[in-house]
Amino acid sequence: MLKTILALLIPLVTVFICYGQTADEWVNRGWAKYKLNDYKGAIADYNEAIKLDPAHAMAYSHRGRAKYKLDDHRGAIADCSKAIKLDPLDAWAYSNRARAKYMLKDYTGAIVDCNKAIELNPAHASAYSTRGLARIQLGQRDSGCLDLSKAGELGLEGHMMPFSNTVTRCRTEEESDAYEQAHLF
Repeated sequence: MLKTILALLIPLVTVFICYGQTADEWVNRGWAKYKLNDYKGAIADYNEAIKLDPAHAMAYSHRGRAKYKLDDHRGAIADCSKAIKLDPLDAWAYSNRARAKYMLKDYTGAIVDCNKAIELNPAHASAYSTRGLARIQLGQRDSGCLDLSKAGELGLEGHMMPFSNTVTRCRTEEESDAYEQAHLF
């Protein structure tokens, strides 16, 4: 009798433990998968979080970021837009949406989102980087290069920036020579 009860309880407890997670726990699990470059697994976990809490702004924002990594830029924009609707103070949602817009060549839209991200968080290096790249695409080289420089000052290094070859174009000839000399092996 005891064995029968235990045989019935163990699967139930296992299901409860495995599937009794909160939305925040699913988001944290998704973030861990994202950091391991398991973007599809991260999206699956964010989906679970959203099932539990359809108003979980961070789940949408993070899912948008993962979709961006899988080149689903329209999906990223939709998720980030939902995150912004739920939490208009989420600078990362604006920055993530800006990167997706940039990839779709909506440079003006990317700049608008970066401006909002920077307004919300003046130390948002990624937003400066994306805005700088978008400005350069629109022919605004000087202001774009200033943004890329600001991103670097805030800790986003050239090799970490998207499209780091654009950063090289911002250097003067003297700076390029000095950079090459400093990085010779």
